[in-house]
Amino acid sequence: MAVPVPVQRTVCDRCLYRQFPHDIMLDPQPAVVKGDILVVDDTPDNLRLLSTMLTEQGYKVRSAISGAIALMGVNASPPDLILLDINMPEMDGYQVCQALKANEVTHDIPVIFVSAYNEVLDKVKSFAVGGVDYITKPFQMEEVVARIDCHLSLWRLQQQLQQQQLELQHQNARLQQEIAERQQAEQALKQAEAKYRSIVENAVEGIYQVTPNGKYISANPSLARILGYGSPSELMQQVTNVSQQLYVEPSRLAELAAYLQRYDVISEFESQVYCKDGSTIWIAENVRCVRDDEGNVLYYEGMVQDVSDRRQTEVELRQERQKTERLLLNILPQPIAQRLKGKPQTIADNFEDVTVLFADIVDFTQLSAHTSPTQLIDLLNEIFSAFDQIAERYGLEKVKTIGDAYMAAAGLPMPRADHAQAVAEAALAMQQAITNFHYGEQQSFQLRIGINTGPVIAGVIGMKKFAYDLWGDTVNVASRMESQGEAGKIQVTDTVYDRLKEHFSFEKRGSIAVKGKGMMTTYWLTGKLPTPASSDGD
Repeated sequence: MAVPVPVQRTVCDRCLYRQFPHDIMLDPQPAVVKGDILVVDDTPDNLRLLSTMLTEQGYKVRSAISGAIALMGVNASPPDLILLDINMPEMDGYQVCQALKANEVTHDIPVIFVSAYNEVLDKVKSFAVGGVDYITKPFQMEEVVARIDCHLSLWRLQQQLQQQQLELQHQNARLQQEIAERQQAEQALKQAEAKYRSIVENAVEGIYQVTPNGKYISANPSLARILGYGSPSELMQQVTNVSQQLYVEPSRLAELAAYLQRYDVISEFESQVYCKDGSTIWIAENVRCVRDDEGNVLYYEGMVQDVSDRRQTEVELRQERQKTERLLLNILPQPIAQRLKGKPQTIADNFEDVTVLFADIVDFTQLSAHTSPTQLIDLLNEIFSAFDQIAERYGLEKVKTIGDAYMAAAGLPMPRADHAQAVAEAALAMQQAITNFHYGEQQSFQLRIGINTGPVIAGVIGMKKFAYDLWGDTVNVASRMESQGEAGKIQVTDTVYDRLKEHFSFEKRGSIAVKGKGMMTTYWLTGKLPTPASSDGD
């Protein structure tokens, strides 16, 4: 319930307000605070009365009994509005207001002077020092509240306006910054474009951009020069379809596009292309795929190098390598040659079961005394070439020739079970082949052939001139079989005889003295037994 305030008829300089005959009914304190107000007055009764009444009107009210105390409180926590008495000891209201306006923190706080002075000069001075209003004592509370609300509204509008101006300033500053940054970016872009254009124009490699359907978008002078054109514009005008007019293989661009569709980048893509004059060169391309934001192909851009000289060098190197490999294979067995190429080292292998053949041309030394060197070498080359073909036919490994002697073996470097049979068949074929060569008055040559089977050591000797050779007792005995044999015959050891007697025909020679071995039983290999005819039994 509102409390009636007694009517006060007496008015003095220190009275705060006057009452009319009707009592003022004060509303209950509202729930929402309308503003933060500081009341400055050196009369405690006035402070209490104003604080109570303003609080009931919905304001948050603070009070100060002197100007000095007011300034300290304002600095600590600025209010929304100040009700300031003028007539105060030590520091009057004008001085307090001047101090407030001199401080950046409190400069904008609205100050309403409250005074019993009603002179015009007093009001003028209050506005001069920064006051926003002047209320003369005694006053009506409704007037005070109305003026407070008005100035708070104006203050809040001013604050909003200042905030908006500040935001506009910030926005303007950001806009200016963005404009400056954009100008810097544009300048940097122009510089980068100029630099890129200079790089492209002066690059040694050909540089281009081409659409997926084969039309040039751009080309630099180097590409025009590589392809024999006078300028990029001439190249782009005359080559309107890269797939059909540039690549020797028309499907080459489609192959490039298929690869780029999957990987986006390709390096060292080599192709043969046409030049302006119709000649062809080899080029290597480094190409990447350029797409839009949705992944669609816009164009391909790449760098081109003329690699014709390199390709020719590679072809020549490949040919020389092949010649070298063929030469090496003429000297060494293929597996041995591969091992030497992979990791040069000493090669020595044990073979437990190998058949060795020695063949010597009878009386060839005497023939050499009556024949020119050229004729002798040509004849010997023809004979040994025929033996090489026989060795290849039966899978023998030619080891070497020593003068007019020919040495071969089977079962190495790749072991095989039928090595003895292969050597026997080759020996019979050599005996037949030598009859095709003649000297003198159509006299035929004859061979002495020796064969032995057993373990050997095989390896590569020499540092500059490689030689694949065999060592061991088996080799020595095979050599004795040849040297202690007879013209036109094939002498074998009993080991060979035991291996082949089921498939070849032999004549027993008997026991002979073999140098370094003593007495040995040997056999003459005379031919191959006929293969039994197969028959269907009932």
